[in-house]
Amino acid sequence: MDSVHAVLIDIDGVLTVSWQPLPGAVEALREIRDAGLAVALVTNTTSRTRASIAGTLADAGFPVAAEDILTAPAVTAAHLAEHLPGARCALLNHGDIEEDLTGVTVVDFADPGTVPDVVIVGGAGPEFGYEALNRAFGHLQRGARLVAMHRNLYWRTDEGLQLDSGAFLTGLEAAARTEAEVTGKPSRAFFEAALAHLGAGAEEAVLVGDDIESDVLAAQRAGITGVLVRTGKYLPETHEAASGRPDHVLDSFADLPALLGLTQ
Repeated sequence: MDSVHAVLIDIDGVLTVSWQPLPGAVEALREIRDAGLAVALVTNTTSRTRASIAGTLADAGFPVAAEDILTAPAVTAAHLAEHLPGARCALLNHGDIEEDLTGVTVVDFADPGTVPDVVIVGGAGPEFGYEALNRAFGHLQRGARLVAMHRNLYWRTDEGLQLDSGAFLTGLEAAARTEAEVTGKPSRAFFEAALAHLGAGAEEAVLVGDDIESDVLAAQRAGITGVLVRTGKYLPETHEAASGRPDHVLDSFADLPALLGLTQ
């Protein structure tokens, strides 16, 4: 691991659960930063802005600022600016993230008169009821493109595993006979954006995540060393049934400094 100069870190399930620090996570991140390694927090979280996430983590003791965080909404905004500039976008998402959707024209999803060019699916919540999903289905039938910030099926909270938008996304794709353009993890573009942000090559980076498919194996396909942690949404059965094997498996993020050779 001597060639590692950059560390990409998932937040939910790796550093925190329900925004509460996991044991040893704050200290481990401080050790990594003190060693001079470049750090980016890469998250599919779609319920908060980068500034809000940074504030919450900093209050918990993590040495981070908004510029250290790369979110699925921010990458989605960049994707739309490049590929669909000026498109009218209907956003189905739990949480207020418009601050991070710079340059995106967001129209009122609930307005029956809205005719969007794009349906953006973010993170799940109470907004994902039948009426909203059926309205999204109608837009897709009329030719709107489907962009998804991620495909996560579930995530872990202090109340256990909770259903996420990937489950609904699969149904929309099947019903509308379309395929979503995924902008967050596990898309290769997301990891490339993180590397570009840090000015690092894939061979110089490691990714730490709790989702073996969307985090770890996706990063490995982009040439990044993948580290799976047994916290957050980790389940032994998904590990065993995965489409590949992680480069490394740790009990928690607290063990990362030792893997990187930062501790004796």
